[in-house]
Amino acid sequence: MILSVAEQTKQIMVGDVPVGGGAPVSIQTMAKAPPDQVDRIVEQLKDAKKAGCDIARIAIPNLEAVKTIGEIKQRSGLPIVADIHFDYRLAVAAARNGADGLRVNPGNLGGRDALKAVVTAAAEADIPIRVGVNAGSLPKTQGMPAIPTADAMVNTALKMIADIESIGFDKLKVSLKAFDLFTTVEANRRFTIQADWPLHLGVTEAGPSLSGTVRSAAALGILLAEGIGDTIRISLSSDPAEEVRVARYLLRTLNLRPGPVVVSCPTCGRTDSQVVGLATKIESTLELLNLDLVVAVMGCEVNGPGEAREADLGVAFGPQGQGLLFESGQIVGKYANEELHDVLLARLKEIKEEIQHE
Repeated sequence: MILSVAEQTKQIMVGDVPVGGGAPVSIQTMAKAPPDQVDRIVEQLKDAKKAGCDIARIAIPNLEAVKTIGEIKQRSGLPIVADIHFDYRLAVAAARNGADGLRVNPGNLGGRDALKAVVTAAAEADIPIRVGVNAGSLPKTQGMPAIPTADAMVNTALKMIADIESIGFDKLKVSLKAFDLFTTVEANRRFTIQADWPLHLGVTEAGPSLSGTVRSAAALGILLAEGIGDTIRISLSSDPAEEVRVARYLLRTLNLRPGPVVVSCPTCGRTDSQVVGLATKIESTLELLNLDLVVAVMGCEVNGPGEAREADLGVAFGPQGQGLLFESGQIVGKYANEELHDVLLARLKEIKEEIQHE
């Protein structure tokens, strides 16, 4: 069982989603379409919400984008965080136009007057600010780019937090992201020792689906297993719903969020060729039915009920064309291998109906 220190962080609200203070680790994503393509953004975020997204971020590069916040928020059904760079006036406008939170970068927001204007607008709207520190865009030191170390990231965050607190504002969360796994991990560890603001975890510019998933899971898995992190985003060169699905599986693997799990054998020369296809279909079915079950799809008598004893439900393909259906480790039926797909799906639908009638 993972011991969480999340209850030691302060809690803020992003829309109706609690972040920090012992709340479940929430999942975020970001829309990936130009701000003038509102329909496309809404479609992406609706898909992300179906996949399990809690909070969405959208880029606000100009005042026209600010005007879309309310519509995107209403149509997507998700709290919307406005992502601001370079122009503090956009953050002020976003706060006044329905944003549920602001993300600002200490490296490019502007001076103290700009910061004060943003903080004042956030306070008036009663929304939080995320101090988003990226290793690649730290404030310059004596006119020179800062070296992207963990200490530099933490010091940048702490300085901006101190500036914001001095204005009298305390609805904050913080992110410290780098492409380098070890810099990301070390920065978040060091920040946790020095401050109790809720942390948004992520690896910036993680990469395409496969490499980005592995890099993000490695970094975030380390931190989450240590009880560090209150909300996460898996940054992939992929669609937002894919980011959310990866985040969900990561949190499930760490026992930090409930949800369906498919256990399937890796297949070998003894394995019926139907395993891969069936495992994929069952994964999709569990998501659609919203069933919090562990379902096993095993390829042979070696990887049968014995190695999937903890599964709620499962099938094992067998020799001579005969396979097994089992529940809670117990065999409940024998069927032709080609029937196992339909048998398993039918049983899942029965379970869904049983739950609905309880």
